[in-house]
Amino acid sequence: MVKQRGRLLAGVVALAIAGTTGVLVATRSDQVDVPGGSVAAAQTPANDGIDPAVRTKQLDAIVAGRSTAVLRGDLKGFLASVDPKQPKLVARQKTLFTNLRQFRFTTLKYFLADEQTDSTVAAKYGPNAYSTRVMMRYQVAGLDPKPVQTDVGYTFVHRSGRWLLAADNAIDAALSSDGHRQPWDFQPITVLRRGKVLVVVDKKEAALGREIAEVSEGAVKGVRRHWPRRWDGAVMVVAMPEPQVMSMQWTAGDGKGWTIAAKAVTLYDGEPRDDRTATPVGSRIVVNPAVRKDLDEDLLAHEMTHVATVPIGIRTPIWLVEGIAEYVRCHSIEDDPQWTVDPYRKTVRTKYLASMKVLPTEAEFNANGDRSYGQSWWAAEYLADAEGVKGMAALYTDLAVNNTSPAAYAAIIKKHTGKTPAQLTAAVKKFKG
Repeated sequence: MVKQRGRLLAGVVALAIAGTTGVLVATRSDQVDVPGGSVAAAQTPANDGIDPAVRTKQLDAIVAGRSTAVLRGDLKGFLASVDPKQPKLVARQKTLFTNLRQFRFTTLKYFLADEQTDSTVAAKYGPNAYSTRVMMRYQVAGLDPKPVQTDVGYTFVHRSGRWLLAADNAIDAALSSDGHRQPWDFQPITVLRRGKVLVVVDKKEAALGREIAEVSEGAVKGVRRHWPRRWDGAVMVVAMPEPQVMSMQWTAGDGKGWTIAAKAVTLYDGEPRDDRTATPVGSRIVVNPAVRKDLDEDLLAHEMTHVATVPIGIRTPIWLVEGIAEYVRCHSIEDDPQWTVDPYRKTVRTKYLASMKVLPTEAEFNANGDRSYGQSWWAAEYLADAEGVKGMAALYTDLAVNNTSPAAYAAIIKKHTGKTPAQLTAAVKKFKG
């Protein structure tokens, strides 16, 4: 990789996550309608002698009251259902409340999803313990164009005629693999706003947050200069020391693996464990804790390109998704006359193009990330030269919406470039840049 403004470490590559992978744990059958989609109805009642319908109504009222308390700034109301005999749980919930309040939700709703049975939970909290996934459907003011959804896991116990929250982490294994690990779920945080940029950092790292906000503003401007479709620049950048925020893996690739510097984690409105077929609502940029103090404007420009493009659709092939993000990143670098991507250009020409047989697929990215990013960038540069930047954006959009089969893919490529995929690959290889 080029020495990008002297900041980005060699071998650290940005990776966009086009969707999140759910982990199916419980068998689901009867469906019930809830806001934001369908979730499974409870299957096995807790051993508490309470009518399941009554229990569901009572617990739904409790979690709904918690969302209302957040919106109103009512800490006492938020903690009213938390077991007062557990000071550590109370402390965590206080931190959660304080964190949530910083996001200025325009919409926030909690509602019950499916029951989760676990013998270890019953052994710890008693036979009347009731664990359930709870949907959190929310919209952050000035950021999300519409609500998005994630899940949390709560365990309640029935004591002295009322339900109390006994655990907020007992069924984490049953939740969506990354969605439920939101920035507000860990240590105390600071949320900083700079225009439409929202930055989340550890509470002790507010100064770092201000630096990231300034760098982010520059990256937003770079994307808006070089991506022709309309984007309002609204973006959240999460740069916390906690490695599990919205993700658990910071390496990728089966061959010459690489360290992921940042991820654009895609958000949806619906069941977070389902396979994603609907159009995404948006993304959050999550920064690898190891590089959070050395963020580059060009790295953020790459990831923000994903934020700007992902709401169009999810069917664009990875070579064009990453190629356009690299295109915007490189042109953002060269907006500054003191910097150039010529070393990167030379590396692609001399090292990566000769071995190019296809436009990079997921398999090629896994085998050699550096090579695939370089080839994809070169393909985007070719398209911008041959079809114009607006033409390249039109191809991206058509593929994002209509790329439903190999035949459709080939037809779309032919429509926009006049070439078959194989002919396009050959043209990219011959392109001098």
